[in-house]
Amino acid sequence: MFPVIRIAVNVSSRQFWRTDFADTVFKALDKAGVAAHFLELELTERLAMQDTDKLIAIMNKLHHRGVRLAIDDFGTGYSSLMYLKKLPFHVLKIDRSFVMGLPLNNDDAAICRTILAMSVALGFETIAEGVEGQEQEDYLRSNGCLVAQGFLFSKPVSAEKMVKLFTICPASY
Repeated sequence: MFPVIRIAVNVSSRQFWRTDFADTVFKALDKAGVAAHFLELELTERLAMQDTDKLIAIMNKLHHRGVRLAIDDFGTGYSSLMYLKKLPFHVLKIDRSFVMGLPLNNDDAAICRTILAMSVALGFETIAEGVEGQEQEDYLRSNGCLVAQGFLFSKPVSAEKMVKLFTICPASY
C-alpha cells in the first residue's frame, strides 16, 4: 500500500469556469475515496484576474471543502497583490523564470527573496519551480524556501515509473 500524498493538478481557465467545476472536483474526490486536503489545484495569475466575484465564490467552495489552492507561475502574469489578500490561496509557486538565474543573477535573487518574504508574511507555503542545479536549491533553502520541483529531483515520469519509485523509496507521512 502506498502512502497518500498531495497531488497537484493544473487547472485551465476553460475547466475552472465551467458552472459545475467545484461539484465535478468533489465527485471525483468522493469516487476515488480521497480526502480533499490531498488535492491541490494550481491556478494561474491570469485566471485570478477574471470575474472576481465568481472566482471568489468558486475558490471559497473548494477551500471550505478542504481542497488546497495554489497560484502557479507567480510573478509572470498581471497579478495584483490585492488578490493575495482576497483569495484563499495556500501556496505560491515561484515561476522558473526567476529560479533559472539563481544564485548569480541579482535581479532573480531579489525577486525570489521578496516573494519568499511576502509568502511567509501572508502565511503561504512557497514552492520554487524549475530547480535544476544544487546551487539554486541551496540558495532557495537558505532563503526559506523548503519545497521545490524540477529536474534536479526528477525528470517527468510515467505512472508506472512513479509506482516503482514509491516501492523503492516510500514516503513517510
